[in-house]
Amino acid sequence: MSLFAIADLHLSLNSNKPMDVFEGWKDYVPRLEKNWRAAVGERDTVVVAGDISWAMKLEEAAADFRFLDALPGRKLILKGNHDYWWSTRKKIEEFFEGNSITTVGIIHNSACNVGGLTVCGTRGWLYDAESAEDRKIVAREVGRLNASLDAAGELGGKPVVFLHYPPVYDGMECAEIMDVLVERRISDCYYGHIHGSAAARRSPTGEYRGVKMHLISSDYLGFRPLLVR
Repeated sequence: MSLFAIADLHLSLNSNKPMDVFEGWKDYVPRLEKNWRAAVGERDTVVVAGDISWAMKLEEAAADFRFLDALPGRKLILKGNHDYWWSTRKKIEEFFEGNSITTVGIIHNSACNVGGLTVCGTRGWLYDAESAEDRKIVAREVGRLNASLDAAGELGGKPVVFLHYPPVYDGMECAEIMDVLVERRISDCYYGHIHGSAAARRSPTGEYRGVKMHLISSDYLGFRPLLVR
């Protein structure tokens, strides 16, 4: 039973938002499916850290979630900045049930044990947030991250944090998020959102303030889920 991670699938199977127009994204859906099936088994778990579907409404995301559901393994999803379809947990779970989507679960103010690891996290927010509204969002995301880590503490196991936004980028950091990671002694943080080779070079991988950082955007990974453990 293995744990994998990937972010930024940007599926648009039922909408006109093809990612193929971007460099490196040509035929990305069949590439993703082929690589996923080659790596992930039915007893494995994959964390999908945001930007899952381009759908604007939950019902418009049905084709994308059926595609995800048909792939091997259990999937644990977090919200990304482009997941406009995201609703309340109750509505999402009712949508999954109504569409016979059985292998997808939600990490939102919650955590999930996978073997000896406990998956937790939240969307996060911008590393250069300065406006009053930004500060409110940062405070809310810090609260959600702490709630997730508290839930992880109740479950036991080693907590591993997954975010959509990077907590640090190009020398700038979202200090409030980073402080939680450091104070909670989180050893590993996985994040997405960053696309393109130039941007990836400005994204930390390896240790930062005692936390190992891992970039898991799908294009950065070559559309291949990354083995966590």
